[in-house]
Amino acid sequence: MNVKDSFTRMSQAHDEERAARVKAHTSELEHLARRKTRLQALRNRLNDLFNEDDPRKRGTALEGVLHDLFATEGILIRESFTLRSEEGHPVEQIDGALEVDGSAYLVEIKWRGEPVEINAMSRHLVRVYGRSEVRALFISASGFTGPAIEESERALNQRVIVLGELRELVLLLEQQGDVAAWMREKVRFAQLERRPLALLGSDF
Repeated sequence: MNVKDSFTRMSQAHDEERAARVKAHTSELEHLARRKTRLQALRNRLNDLFNEDDPRKRGTALEGVLHDLFATEGILIRESFTLRSEEGHPVEQIDGALEVDGSAYLVEIKWRGEPVEINAMSRHLVRVYGRSEVRALFISASGFTGPAIEESERALNQRVIVLGELRELVLLLEQQGDVAAWMREKVRFAQLERRPLALLGSDF
């Protein structure tokens, strides 16, 4: 009887273990399916923005797409916000902030007809320098001028500066890539090779 009971318990344990594996596998498949659906929706939203002629509407909508992209991957992010003086006057307009692997990034997003120039880059770096340990992420839809990139390279002596282009995010969505892994690789280039602008699809 004891031998029979032992075999029964072993069979039950085996069945429970198999059921747990099936449940975990099913849960993972459902998670991947939901992620695929969300990323496809974000890709469609981003594609629609290329038909938007109003720069202000386009920029605001792009901020929303990026917010949802990072949030989909579980990255902590704060939407655009304005810092005001005691009198209520706007002091700083911040496009957003996010946290990756415990490090905070101040985000700037530009979608203009011309590459981001040094003045816009310098303004963003001043905001970053005013916050202890904060890093910079600057995303442009039209690239960066040489002086703007050089200014970012000099700033690497003090902070981690990461530059990105909108086409990288388009590629990420097309490939359903991991945006956190994208950030980590760009940070690696910035820290080890002193290259704030390393591009997905060409540099890695």
